[in-house]
Amino acid sequence: MSSLLISACPGSPACTAVHTYLFVDGLDVITRSDSRMVGLGPRRLLRPGGPLYPTDMPCTVGVATLKQSEPEPKPESEPEPEPDRLTVRVRLRGETVIWSGLAYPGFDGTPVEEVRFGLEQYLGEIERAYAALKGQLVVPPSEPGVTR
Repeated sequence: MSSLLISACPGSPACTAVHTYLFVDGLDVITRSDSRMVGLGPRRLLRPGGPLYPTDMPCTVGVATLKQSEPEPKPESEPEPEPDRLTVRVRLRGETVIWSGLAYPGFDGTPVEEVRFGLEQYLGEIERAYAALKGQLVVPPSEPGVTR
């Protein structure tokens, strides 16, 4: 089984926007897939019941988009999904979460096309990352699945 680690860049001044990093077995999936991409915002990806939460029905999830070229975005802005985006297919099979549709070089340079996570570690990491960021996020009242 692989392990997932999630972190986020808080945006300005380090970066132009708040964005998520997804590490699988210590490798930055987004950067290794396409160095022109930046992860979508944690509010979008990590919210309870959000797109990274697995279900029995497979779904394609946008996790990154081309880096924004705007020099002065709003501090609370997050990258939005665009046609030029990085996606993963997320599905649940028993106690295993499967990400497929990947194409990044592994440690040995061979392509990684699919990874599997234990459900407990996977959900625990999403919840941990969201809780760590919750105090830093500006969540609009209309955001579904968020309790205050």
